[in-house]
Amino acid sequence: MNSSFRKFVLFVTLVALAWFSYVYMLKPANAEIAKQRSDIIAKQAKLGELEKLSSVANDAGRQLSRLAEAVQFFQDKLPLESEIHKVLESITLIAQKQGLDCGKITALKTKNYNGYIEQPLEMELSGDFQAFYSFLIEVEKLQRIIRVRELELKKDTAKPGQLNADMIISVFFST
Repeated sequence: MNSSFRKFVLFVTLVALAWFSYVYMLKPANAEIAKQRSDIIAKQAKLGELEKLSSVANDAGRQLSRLAEAVQFFQDKLPLESEIHKVLESITLIAQKQGLDCGKITALKTKNYNGYIEQPLEMELSGDFQAFYSFLIEVEKLQRIIRVRELELKKDTAKPGQLNADMIISVFFST
């Protein structure tokens, strides 16, 4: 055998070895790498979505805690139903402190809502306008939820500068 034939056989063997390596090793390995890359990209996209959902869940948790604080704030302002006499006493004391004459106070029919009760009170007050105005401001400052539903002011013809007030005040209680 001559040396050029040996070189040719060696060359053909090396080319065949390179071709077989490419076909049976490199091409499947490249396909597997491409598949893994696409899996990584898909998993990164899912991870990004999960991070977004996690931040939304955290925001929802914070909003839920803020809402719970707001509910607690309003529940603290709602006395128990058994404490109506304390609220009525404080309203009467405010009226007397402002120099108003308390006429009759009548409890009207209660309205029961989901989680709280509204107790309307019909009141008759008489006195001067400044005292009545001060009374309303003081009632507004009470640490309870109170709403003036109806208010009718009439000039007292017998006493100049005086007025008579018929009003319905709603006091809210927790159940």
